[in-house]
Amino acid sequence: MKKFFATMMTLALSAALLAGCGSSSAPSSSAATGGDQPTSTVSGTVSTNGSTSMEKVIGAINEQFMADNTGVNVSYDATGSGTGIEAVSNGTCDVGLASRALKDEETAKGLTATTLALDGIAIIVNADSPVSDLSVEQIASIFTGTVTDWSAVGGNAGEIACIGRESGSGTRDGFESITGTSDQCKLSQELTSTGAVIEAVKNSPNAIGYASLSAVEGKDGIKAVTVGGVACSEATVLDGTYVIQRPFNLVTMDGAALSDAAQAWFDYATSTAAGDLIKAAGAVPVAK
Repeated sequence: MKKFFATMMTLALSAALLAGCGSSSAPSSSAATGGDQPTSTVSGTVSTNGSTSMEKVIGAINEQFMADNTGVNVSYDATGSGTGIEAVSNGTCDVGLASRALKDEETAKGLTATTLALDGIAIIVNADSPVSDLSVEQIASIFTGTVTDWSAVGGNAGEIACIGRESGSGTRDGFESITGTSDQCKLSQELTSTGAVIEAVKNSPNAIGYASLSAVEGKDGIKAVTVGGVACSEATVLDGTYVIQRPFNLVTMDGAALSDAAQAWFDYATSTAAGDLIKAAGAVPVAK
């Protein structure tokens, strides 16, 4: 009988120990599948193509997005707004970059533009030029060849060299639309990038050109003149007092679904989370 009770006690203690082990392992299993797990991220590639003026903005967005989503690679092909719009239309990129509004014939193809930010188009002259302010009318007269000497607008005597962008450039389209000079500009040099325009003005004492505010800030050898007494800045672009400005647009095909990676990039770029990056790049974010 004593052996019987001893055996029963041993079995009871073993059962209790097993129950205790089971209850302690359950919370461990629950924690392993709970909210402490790393958040999954999207993966894949995103191709963007277009405006050279948007380089700083898109570069900043891409860098942060890829840091947050290590499984995604975002490419940026700086070809100009017209080429970027065409790339979306023919399906060779996910998102086009246009530093101008879409034209009627482009929207007729099913393209749609989402404004990411606003950008001032700075009117730039050589750093040594005595000219510091021009009206929109004076700028138009200079670029159409009505005014050809700096002495007519407060500068030193000398023939004005107008530097502009190539046909299809969003910067050129914005500049000409606002100044009323479409198809009338007489250029000494027609260049294919914002950086090239800045360099040309820097290297020519009598040059004048136009470039994105985001590209001009902090550049040596050039200066942005005020337009009608208003400086080109984030604040004046936002309140509309600086009149030579244009949108930075993301262009997609209406009704065509983006890949998960491209949609995630698009959502991030147009969110308030990207606002500080856009500001740091010299543009004015529109997301509230």
